[in-house]
Amino acid sequence: MPDLSGFDLRALPPDFYADPYPWYRALRAEDPVRAMPDGSWFLTRYADVEAVYKDVRSYSSDKKVEFAPKYGDTPLFEHHTTSLVFNDPPLHTRVRRLIAGALTPRAIAAMEPALIALVDRLLDRAAGMGRVDLIEDFAAAIPVEVIGNLLGVPHQDRGPLRDWSLAILGALEPVLTQDQMDRGNAAVRNFVAYLETLVADRRCRPGDPEHDVLTRLIGTEQDGERLSETELLQNCIFILNAGHETTTNLIGNGLELLLRHQDERRRLLAEPDLIRTAVEEFLRFESSNQIGNRMTVVPVTLGGRDLPAGSRITLCIGAANRDPDQFPDPDRLDLGRQPNRHLAFAQGAHQCVGMSLARLEGRVAIGRFLERFPDYRLDGEPVRGGRARFRGFLSLPARLG
Repeated sequence: MPDLSGFDLRALPPDFYADPYPWYRALRAEDPVRAMPDGSWFLTRYADVEAVYKDVRSYSSDKKVEFAPKYGDTPLFEHHTTSLVFNDPPLHTRVRRLIAGALTPRAIAAMEPALIALVDRLLDRAAGMGRVDLIEDFAAAIPVEVIGNLLGVPHQDRGPLRDWSLAILGALEPVLTQDQMDRGNAAVRNFVAYLETLVADRRCRPGDPEHDVLTRLIGTEQDGERLSETELLQNCIFILNAGHETTTNLIGNGLELLLRHQDERRRLLAEPDLIRTAVEEFLRFESSNQIGNRMTVVPVTLGGRDLPAGSRITLCIGAANRDPDQFPDPDRLDLGRQPNRHLAFAQGAHQCVGMSLARLEGRVAIGRFLERFPDYRLDGEPVRGGRARFRGFLSLPARLG
């Protein structure tokens, strides 16, 4: 059991990034609503995290107060305090409705043939290589194409998108180096400059608003209002970032878990229809997004602790998804697990608007990869992303047969 006496998100030990779950277990058992050195609170129980997600009146997602001292007057501050995920109504409601209108069940079903074709092209290319990086050559390539299509980004312009995304999301870590801050701010500036050109072109030549999210964001009114130019540009960045990083992690984590859990891999090969519940279990067992945040609007009581208004709360999704009070034998990977009410996509008003698309990408990518290369194996040392908030790999070298 780890020593919790010095546990601090701002000073995590190196082995936490490799395997945070021993710390999560200890925190759930000993201090599930933990006072952190910086005055915030760290929640690790499923019931507490779920309660915060569902109570939008008591807990705010607005990050202006929290992020001002962290970022100062920078592009990162403007981006993160304008994007959908870090806002409350009315901005959150307006943007969410606009995005959701292009992600209806019918629209997502219509994306499946093109997604299958994309995955098969990547698999054909991988077959010719023999040795591949499951992240760079496969997992990361899929959501960039899918979100690029949603926003109508020309194929020749998609090269920088992943690096911009990684730099911006990397700047959400609890502690930043100056290099992370500089790279994150540069990424926002470059992304905004590119989007200004893309938006100007789309205003002249609109796409089909049923399928083109950018056209919807530009031209659709909600409650008599359109998005401001800043809201428009920053939420385009958010759409790419949210759809890219977490889906890359879902695919990469799923393929790595099947390497570590050979019995479950054989089970999925024998029962390919398990892919739906398998994706849910990958999301639970190795949640792509490990951490969320809220701030109390009024005094609240959580886990017997009284928290005043203005308290900063960290929701540990990764810990909640391994809570034995919610999931029997939670540290066992069970690809047929049902029920599986994991919190990987959050809950309540901020439940991930793109979760159905992410699930489809996970099912198609992992299912077709395993069918094509059932004997794939590691061929080198995996490289973790080295971040507390997002859990995934930067590199996952493999041989395909």
